Amino acid sequence: MKKKLISNVKKKFKELYNKPEVMVFSPGRINLIGEHTDYNDGYTFPAAINKGIALAIAQTDKETSTAFALDKDESYSISLAEVKPLNKGGWRNYILGVVGELLKKGIELGNFNLVFSGNIPGGAGMSSSAALENSVVFALNELFQLNLSKNEMILISQKAEHNYAGVHCGIMDQYASMFGEKKSALLMDCRSISSEAFQIDFKEYKLLLINTNVKHDLSESAYNNRRLVCERVSEMLKVPALRDATEQGLMRIKNQLKEEDFQKALYVIQENKRVRAFTTAVENNDIKTIGELLYQSHEGLSEQYQVSCTELDFLVDFAKTSSAVIGARMMGGGFGGCTINLVHKKQLKNFKKEVSQAFKKEFDKDCSIYKVKLSKGTYLVD
Repeated sequence: MKKKLISNVKKKFKELYNKPEVMVFSPGRINLIGEHTDYNDGYTFPAAINKGIALAIAQTDKETSTAFALDKDESYSISLAEVKPLNKGGWRNYILGVVGELLKKGIELGNFNLVFSGNIPGGAGMSSSAALENSVVFALNELFQLNLSKNEMILISQKAEHNYAGVHCGIMDQYASMFGEKKSALLMDCRSISSEAFQIDFKEYKLLLINTNVKHDLSESAYNNRRLVCERVSEMLKVPALRDATEQGLMRIKNQLKEEDFQKALYVIQENKRVRAFTTAVENNDIKTIGELLYQSHEGLSEQYQVSCTELDFLVDFAKTSSAVIGARMMGGGFGGCTINLVHKKQLKNFKKEVSQAFKKEFDKDCSIYKVKLSKGTYLVD
């Protein structure tokens, strides 16, 4: 599937321009646990996956640069002299953002042509935007020999998301997409922007993503609102970020907070603890505890942080009733997208059928199901 994606991009590039000078594959990511902790300087447990963005690029002597989105059959011309965010720019803003942030750093770029295509399901919480940003910055770094480190590249990708897409995301998505390792997940410290890779053996269980195929409109404003709540509570606690807070400290200011804001801050503190417990469970090959922590994480996201939705809660509740599943939770920003499930290999086929039928009956629409493997981060394609 990945090979076909790369082949299609290369073929289209040749058709439109000539031969690509550089080809890059940048993966999407899943997050096993540690949701909404990244912008609180906390811990997360993400992994790159075997779905992503393939991109081909070459220099051009024309006066403008051109980006072609193969999946949408859309082309966009970029003047390097006037790079700014577009109103409702969609995919264009991720590319413009990377170019704009490089130029802002005083880095000189020549004109280029690029073609990209992806197989990350949109709106599924697998960070297609981070994969696209990383593929662009990685390709430009190679094409123009900019000598940027991977850490510098992901910060450019993150700023592109902030300043051009208008989403004040943490660094986890870009980091996992760039630094992922095969068959491993990364215990990531979002303050030091560093990680430790842990090989994971899910034993007789497989990772299954179930996409609700819904995206409720709340997501962007709600995300930014929760970030502000976390920052305000940190200030009240006189700590740099909620990563440094304790439940006892939070209890001391409880009467100064609205109940819903208290619960949001409490969720972040507890989720950070869960990530550490999850790491211990991975080291001990304790699949039962891993599953329990996934369920606890979902409960916190749904009841305390309030970023779930009816469809996500339905899928997790259904998983709880199935002997096939040892743990499940919503994944990503929330209000739609996917649940991540650990499903027994022998019961995989039956579970997929049962959950699909139940979801269809409940919502009169289909969910989508994907198996994913833990994969390596952004890399040059030979």
